[in-house]
Amino acid sequence: MSVILFASVVRVRDGLPLSASTDHEQNMSVQETKKYLKVVSKKLEQLPDRCTLKRGPHNVHFISSLGVSYMMLCSENYPTVLAFCFLDELQKEFITTYEMSQINTAIRPYSFIEFDNFIQKTKQRFNNPRSLSTKMNLADMQTEIRLRPPYQLSLQEAGLANGLNYRKHPEYKAPHQRLEPLTLTGIISLLLTLLCAGLNLIRGFHAIESLLQNDDDFSCIIAFFLGTAACVYQCYLFAYSTSWRNVKSFLAFGLICLCNMYLHELRTLWQLFFHVTVGAFTTLQIRLRQPQSKSPDYNV
Repeated sequence: MSVILFASVVRVRDGLPLSASTDHEQNMSVQETKKYLKVVSKKLEQLPDRCTLKRGPHNVHFISSLGVSYMMLCSENYPTVLAFCFLDELQKEFITTYEMSQINTAIRPYSFIEFDNFIQKTKQRFNNPRSLSTKMNLADMQTEIRLRPPYQLSLQEAGLANGLNYRKHPEYKAPHQRLEPLTLTGIISLLLTLLCAGLNLIRGFHAIESLLQNDDDFSCIIAFFLGTAACVYQCYLFAYSTSWRNVKSFLAFGLICLCNMYLHELRTLWQLFFHVTVGAFTTLQIRLRQPQSKSPDYNV
């Protein structure tokens, strides 16, 4: 059957997928060719602006313009002229819908997934050529393809001669996941933690001066600076998403408690209560400030 099976819009410079059709194709051969398409998307900067890759019973066609590539997967007998007319329509609609600044600053995969609606409608039209009314456009494209045929990309050039190699072509890795927006209580806990870090730091330097003058215990200096480091690390955990974030926050709080236990003779009960309470409060805020929900899995 001669049909378009899949289409996607990809940023050329890094292969970041911007939008894609949401087909739930179960055919293993189609799924495998989709993987080839994703690998090729990582090398778009090195390839001509109009290419065709033949892989088994399927063809991959794509065009690139203004830093964006429009890619499609179709059956091998789908007419080339229709394929590039389809890609041309995607290109015209995408560049009129989105600003270049939006495209260049996108950081998450499928940031323009709403464009999928247009991809789906256009794919349905081109999968039923009788419904197409753009006879003049088809003729123009046929002439253009005859004068400037798409580059026939080989598996060797795409780095796929020996099949998929994910070491050479890793999947796109999104940046560190963003955390939920700051709340007022979160800001307060952050400021109080910085205050505790500052107080520990000042007391640490005073302890150094006292050590030089009176030959005091050196271990209290270590306790003050460890307390400072634990507070600063809590601020870091509050601001950034890392692996084992909650566990690390509890360990940092535990270190704060240990340091204050050791310094109990140098601090009043209220000072000890303040440092431990702020540490517990910040640990709670770290636990409450979770990463934002990931983009839905569109099975692409």
